[in-house]
Amino acid sequence: MIDCSFLFDRFKQLGIDYFAGVPDSLLQNICSYITDHTDSQNHIIAANEGGAIALACGHYLATRRYGLVYMQNSGQGNAANPLISLADPDVYSIPMLLLIGWRGQPGIKDEPQHVKQGKITLNFLETLNIPYKLLPKTEQDAGQVVDEIIGIMKSSEAPVALVTMEDTFSPYKSLKNLPGKYELEREAAIKIVAGVIESSDIVVSTTGKISRELYEYRDASGDNHSRDFLTVGSMGHASQIALGIAMNKKQRQVFILDGDGAAIMHMGAFAITGSAKAENIKHIILNNGCHDSVGGQLTAGFDIKFTEIAKACGYRIALQADESEDILEKIKILRASKGPGLLEIRVKKGARADLGRPKIPPKENKKNFMEFISD
Repeated sequence: MIDCSFLFDRFKQLGIDYFAGVPDSLLQNICSYITDHTDSQNHIIAANEGGAIALACGHYLATRRYGLVYMQNSGQGNAANPLISLADPDVYSIPMLLLIGWRGQPGIKDEPQHVKQGKITLNFLETLNIPYKLLPKTEQDAGQVVDEIIGIMKSSEAPVALVTMEDTFSPYKSLKNLPGKYELEREAAIKIVAGVIESSDIVVSTTGKISRELYEYRDASGDNHSRDFLTVGSMGHASQIALGIAMNKKQRQVFILDGDGAAIMHMGAFAITGSAKAENIKHIILNNGCHDSVGGQLTAGFDIKFTEIAKACGYRIALQADESEDILEKIKILRASKGPGLLEIRVKKGARADLGRPKIPPKENKKNFMEFISD
């Protein structure tokens, strides 16, 4: 394994002093090290991967210094537009180093949402003519590869990539991932919400631990999983999936279980949901102020006001709660009110160590869900 300090120092020695990106589980140790050893002017946890590319471009334009953009390979889609139409040598030719976590690597078992992306990760880079190298797992080999790929970046004045595999970095625990001020666990909040909404209501849950906790709650309660669409991939898109359903199932209440990182990733969805004026949309954001599923790196969730954003975008009602009794009261108000409506629930970081994953394959979930909402 590579010690995070070794790679970070190598980057700095080679002129990379700016970091932006969206955290990834395979990169969580190096991302946490970057967080602890870079000031806020030179490290931005971006809303999405495309935004991170743009940040690195802006930094280079202002300083002539190079940036590193980190992401899970699932973020390559978000990054594609600015990579092609902004940073590409045929346009502005802006150099940067991409550090990509290779989820779903062929031959390594992973979750269903990562399998396709894993197959096409390297093809994606080849299609975009982005030179890349696999990052070795020993420091001597890694140092040589880093020197080579950054040399290519400097000579070509274009984006290049390092693709990182599982178990590449030595463990590192961030000094900044401290407990938050909220006492309620997210899983407990999900139980409160799921216990109040009615059996005919439709639920769309976002990717990550929210869907996993909802699934386990249904299992423990003996409830039917068919009422929940578990959005195991497509981070940031749960609310628009729900809107597409709600506009065609106007007699059913449609609840979105969203996360703060996911909601921020494609925040323009608030404007579309608000302008659609679907009275049956009820948007719940479980806000713990961090990317909990990939290492606990901070989001801007506690620095912004989701309720005011929602109201400004046309939501009819926007509420906030952080204690059990208040959540119970507010969810009842939300359900009884005309939407679009929002409830932000502020919760503590973290999840239990033995949290499982959905055992139902995505296609089966889709089939059962479509049968449920057709009734």
